[in-house]
Amino acid sequence: MQPRRWGIGLAAGVSALALALAPAMVPQVAPTAQAQNAPAKKVLRIGVTQEVDSLNPYIAIYLLSTNILRTNYDYLTVFGQKNMAPEGALAESWETSPDKLTWTFHMRHGVKWSDGQELTAKDPAFTFNTMLTNETARTANGSYVANFESVTATDPYTLVIKTKKPQATMLGLDVPIVPEHVYSKMKDIGGEPPMPLVGSGPFTVTEFKADQFVKMVANKSYWRGAPKVDEVDFIYYKNSDASVQALRNGEVDLVNKLSATQFDVLKNEPNVTLNNAKDRRFNELVINPGATTSSGEAIGNGNPALKDVALRRAIAQAIDTKTLTQKVYGEYALPGDGSYVPPVFSDFHWTPAPAQSHQFNPTAANAALDAAGYKRGSDGIRLDHSGKPLNLRLLTHSEKPQEQQGAPYIRGWLHDIGINVTIQPLSDNKINEATTAGQFDLTYSGWSSSPDPDNILSLQTCSARPNAQGKGGTPDTFMCDKAYDDLYAQQLAEFDRAKRIDIVKQMQSRLYDNAVNVMLYYDDSLEAYRKDKFASFATQPDPGGTITYQQGYWGYYGAVPAGEGGASNASSQDSGSNTGLILGVIGGVVVIAAVAGVVVARRRKSTADERE
Repeated sequence: MQPRRWGIGLAAGVSALALALAPAMVPQVAPTAQAQNAPAKKVLRIGVTQEVDSLNPYIAIYLLSTNILRTNYDYLTVFGQKNMAPEGALAESWETSPDKLTWTFHMRHGVKWSDGQELTAKDPAFTFNTMLTNETARTANGSYVANFESVTATDPYTLVIKTKKPQATMLGLDVPIVPEHVYSKMKDIGGEPPMPLVGSGPFTVTEFKADQFVKMVANKSYWRGAPKVDEVDFIYYKNSDASVQALRNGEVDLVNKLSATQFDVLKNEPNVTLNNAKDRRFNELVINPGATTSSGEAIGNGNPALKDVALRRAIAQAIDTKTLTQKVYGEYALPGDGSYVPPVFSDFHWTPAPAQSHQFNPTAANAALDAAGYKRGSDGIRLDHSGKPLNLRLLTHSEKPQEQQGAPYIRGWLHDIGINVTIQPLSDNKINEATTAGQFDLTYSGWSSSPDPDNILSLQTCSARPNAQGKGGTPDTFMCDKAYDDLYAQQLAEFDRAKRIDIVKQMQSRLYDNAVNVMLYYDDSLEAYRKDKFASFATQPDPGGTITYQQGYWGYYGAVPAGEGGASNASSQDSGSNTGLILGVIGGVVVIAAVAGVVVARRRKSTADERE
């Protein structure tokens, strides 16, 4: 039984109608945010629909939160604007020992925190050592330091990191560097830091009101040079239709995460420029395989029948990702093909062999369930091995029209194989709480990958699971598989790119066989901005990349107000070609080699990898 087509069409039609209606539908922006848009200031106002989970970089994982934090805090190295290859930031140079176990980073001189204090090697040493000694501090980015032996500031401008084994990600440590003089005084390292945030990035958070706005002011003493805008405001809207209306009426200057319908409607707006970029993101359906803590204790209330891999594979085989993608995104996405690494990173992208594939085949899915002993009841719903009907809950993000449009299709396809699904829309924070606690059967999820896949792959390791208090890990699916973990350790220590690519693909094959998730689609990043307010933005990669939710801060830092002319002041040391990253060591010196085709001019929480 397919979902009612008119229901889907109606949802899309309502979205289009809302966009075409008068300004009466535009929500009121928080008075505090409006008051800060003084005429004398150059303010970039961004309409967002995702909530902020935290402004503490040790624990923040939402895409919006990490996007704000990577603008507030700088890194040892960053992924450059032009081609996303690593380049110096707080560390201006580095070298490694012949055995690749000791890395020496030379800090940039003259960098100041936003409160005027000097930034030294003691700050990254504190940042990493806190993660090594505190489980909560490892929540968002713990995979980066799991292999660290020690971190020492040998003098104010020299940072020495020793690793237990060679680590191929040492130039991609996507961990925000925090100020020791602030965070060392916090009684709870997992709490919210004092406002205004003390940062070293191009903008500094000065004010935050949950579900209303985040205000950032320009760091005029930023070491790369002051931004061209004085302030960046993230203004929260309950849904994307409202944020689009605000753009049309000039209440915000930039919006993102648009639906296909919204993007197409905005093509007729004379003062709006559209940006369709191939994104670094994937969207998935997570299947709870039996959530457990990092010590193996069962948690949550997932349906125990889902522990059976045969049932999970049948669910995967019942979902038509091609039709789902077409109905929800049309031409603005690629169907999920099983790879955990988005197609934009073509070297690491993987597709299953035909013999391994459990792509859409409802006949085969039904046969598999019959063979596995899931008999149908009188109402057509199958019974689990204890005789209970197979009833599953599907969690969706209430503010995402794409999920509300797509969920009925998933429900219909699973009904066709005898599984009953109840759709439960929840807010971002409610879904995050439920999934971290294992209180779900099926849930929409999605992540944005960095150019190096290590951190996104770490989300599937046993160590990614939280402790009994729900802290210390960031699981995606709660999978715990020793073979996968062994491969993860191998790829982390492998500096030969071809060999590492092969290991990463073996990991994705193992993940696919476990059927703990279904890759639904890889959507484009659909963005729009007011060209009467802003002349240009720095995209990543350039050309063809995104403005918002970059693997860096280039988009906001490089914003050029209308009428100012000139190029963006966002600069990068990249060559400008669409290349990926190879790390190698020759004579003790780190070498970065470009490999064509890793980044094509195209596409969720991490600071390296972020969830929605």
